[in-house]
Amino acid sequence: MPGRSGWRGLADRLLARPAYAVMIALVLVAISFGLAVQNEGAVRTESLQRLTVQGEILAGSVAAPLAFDDRATTQEYIDALKANTDIEAVGAYGPDGRLVAGFTRDAPLPAANSIHPAEVAHGEMIVTLPVAQAGVPLGSVYLRAAFEPWTHRAVRYVGIAVVVLMAALLIAVFGAFYAQAAEANQRLRAEIEARRIAEEALRQSQKMEAMGQLTGGVAHDFNNLLMAASSGLELMERTSDPARQARLKQGIRQALDRGAKLTQQLLTFARRSPVKPEVIDIAERIAAFRDLLDRSLRENVIVRTDLPAGIWPVEVDPSQFEVAVLNIAVNARDAMPGGGTLTISARNVPAGGAEDHDRVSLSIADEGEGMSPELVDKVFEPFFTTKGVGHGTGLGLSQVYGFVRAAGGTVRIDSTPGAGTVVTMLLPRAAGVPLVRPAAAPAVPAAPGQRRVLLAEDDEAVADLARQMLEELGYAVTRAADGQAALALVDRGLEIDALLSDMMMPGEIDGLALARRIRRRRPGFPVVLMTGYSAAAAAAGEEGLRLLTKPFTLDDLAAALSAEIEREG
Repeated sequence: MPGRSGWRGLADRLLARPAYAVMIALVLVAISFGLAVQNEGAVRTESLQRLTVQGEILAGSVAAPLAFDDRATTQEYIDALKANTDIEAVGAYGPDGRLVAGFTRDAPLPAANSIHPAEVAHGEMIVTLPVAQAGVPLGSVYLRAAFEPWTHRAVRYVGIAVVVLMAALLIAVFGAFYAQAAEANQRLRAEIEARRIAEEALRQSQKMEAMGQLTGGVAHDFNNLLMAASSGLELMERTSDPARQARLKQGIRQALDRGAKLTQQLLTFARRSPVKPEVIDIAERIAAFRDLLDRSLRENVIVRTDLPAGIWPVEVDPSQFEVAVLNIAVNARDAMPGGGTLTISARNVPAGGAEDHDRVSLSIADEGEGMSPELVDKVFEPFFTTKGVGHGTGLGLSQVYGFVRAAGGTVRIDSTPGAGTVVTMLLPRAAGVPLVRPAAAPAVPAAPGQRRVLLAEDDEAVADLARQMLEELGYAVTRAADGQAALALVDRGLEIDALLSDMMMPGEIDGLALARRIRRRRPGFPVVLMTGYSAAAAAAGEEGLRLLTKPFTLDDLAAALSAEIEREG
């Protein structure tokens, strides 16, 4: 196939040598003549086919009247064809070939009819067809129609000739316009490339703006948490009042819990947070963290709940559920700067209508400023926030959306400016029953020297705190700085009763690989892995390895190690 330069050369030759254009025009005329002949035959065949179909319909209609020699009914069927002005004559003939009924506009009908192939003669089409019923001959029908006049056909072919001449003319001027078209195409390509570069720069700018908004919001929130924790520690050093120390400890614990939840929110957005679904009772779960919810709101925000008995259980990740409710509540708080009522309500939504299965509806309504439809369409987008720079990450409602979708549900927002907002989560009904957890018992130290734990952790600060927590529980601790060092200690014959390892460590052997190698030598060996951010968390859960999510408490650590050691024992 000719390239771009080949087509340009062809256009130049056509302009330079008119003989080429004449030759192409003659070829076009020959092709058009052939097409005209083909078209004439196609028109003839199609016209005969249409008349044959009408004859077949007439033959089927007059079969019964001919069988009963009902001339009047036969004439009625024939007269129905008078509406078609192209039909010049129609006749129905009996089994003896004589005319029974018919009409004609010009030439008389044949006195007798014989069956022969459809034909075109003297500008007329003639069709004869037999009439039979159940294989018994009853007669025949005769149809004569005018073929398309030659004047009409000539007009059509003149039109084709005009098109051919115009095509020849276009070939003559094609070369003149080709250069201009090529130049315009080059300019268009340059403009497209410039626009692509500009759009890429705009996307990069938007990414940086979004990241700046995210980091500003995260820094703002973490600075608040660090301020609460550092101030609490400083005040604890300056007081000896046990009651005040207890309050300060509680405040520090709350700040740390909020920091953990913020980190969990970021991990959920990054899709690195392991999901642990459980069947829960919504009313019980909200009641369990009601204090945390109240502490996250201002005193002028009143929380009212409408959670009737009999609400169906749902299967979700409990911590993600709490974070989602808290995110919606915090957004509602910020929408009510002057205070107001926050209403949390739930109801069962049976299958039927728009719902294909049972769901539970959890709605959180505020009396705030509300939002315009344009804002409602954007609130679930990551990084989108209506708050000022440094006053929000823009991940709150996107976390809600991700949580609900991961649970197999849907979420919607109904908002009217000046009338408040209602966020509704529709979660699938769970088939099981809520898990009843026993009351958490305080960590019980093990007998001194009873158990030895190999601690694999590369971060010095985390390793030191983990060692102190283990020693507080009564375990003897041997620490390794990474997976390779831990495996070397095991190879040298170090006697240990359990492994506590970080998931992410430098080198070729991370926590998951270390656990695999040790369990390969000692199947079922007690292993507890720690993680704060790990794409391998799901793999650890699939292999049955116990996982502790950072930050964890002393009670969490004691329960995990005890469960692993008792399982082996």
